[in-house]
Amino acid sequence: MDKVKLGGSGITVPPVIFGCNVFGWTVDKAQSFRLLDALVESGLNALDTADVYSYWVPGNTGGESETIMGEWLKARGRRHDVLILTKAGMEMPGKGKGLSPAWLATAVEDSLRRLGTDVIDLYQAHRDDEVTPHADVLGAFDMMIKAGKVRAIGASNYSAARFKEALATSTAQGLPRFETMQPHYNLLERGIEADLLPLCAAEGVGVIPYYSLASGFLSGKYRSEADFGKSPRGARGAGKYLDAKGLRVLAALDETAARYNATPAQVALAWFKGRPGLAAPIASATTLDQLADLAKAAALTLDAEAIAMLDAASA
Repeated sequence: MDKVKLGGSGITVPPVIFGCNVFGWTVDKAQSFRLLDALVESGLNALDTADVYSYWVPGNTGGESETIMGEWLKARGRRHDVLILTKAGMEMPGKGKGLSPAWLATAVEDSLRRLGTDVIDLYQAHRDDEVTPHADVLGAFDMMIKAGKVRAIGASNYSAARFKEALATSTAQGLPRFETMQPHYNLLERGIEADLLPLCAAEGVGVIPYYSLASGFLSGKYRSEADFGKSPRGARGAGKYLDAKGLRVLAALDETAARYNATPAQVALAWFKGRPGLAAPIASATTLDQLADLAKAAALTLDAEAIAMLDAASA
């Protein structure tokens, strides 16, 4: 499986990164272990999570995804076979939030403990903190890198203007640079093409989009309101795409999938390949069949005609 570079981090990942937000939410511990076993065997060994996953589930407090991953790593002894990408900055209910050096120092230790590891491969600012100066945020990350707790850093949910400021601060003050950006981006959410994506391409930052399948809508699972009951993410996440544009994109995905003997999900993920600034999309799965879909997507390359059709349908 070809690998792609994450900016200038020195880290390479598969063409699809696995989103572990489902662990402790729509997937229990036993199924999480089965998925993680299959992920490593398939070569999809880059795992993206966050400290807050999945606090929104009744009875959860945050940290459930990292905890399950840590238990799997301990049980299987495969830390060196995976790349761990996690995040901090969203509110951990009753504990803290933001990117202040004090909170980040606590958050990274908590994540390391839950994951049962000494080092995080890519540690990401989950969202911008406009109260804390960029230099303070980057300085906190600098200390983690020098202590060997973090290999490289990235950001998520920053505006183009704020991200440009952060990159400039790194250069001006000799601080570590955000080597990745994790934005909301897919065939139905293309707003970052106006500013953030060109900035990342120009700066050599690797973009690793989340919601790359639009909460499952681009898999073709939801084609009417009656389909929303198929998943907890149905009406909440995918419902907003069930309109003329969404159906137009599904038709283009269906046509392309038929030509490649693929599935709509595979085509939707393959669409990311080769786009300026793009490293690899993040996608989740809750079953082994869905996971096989991700592996096939990682190996699929679309021709210019297919890309043009999808671009036109989603414009």
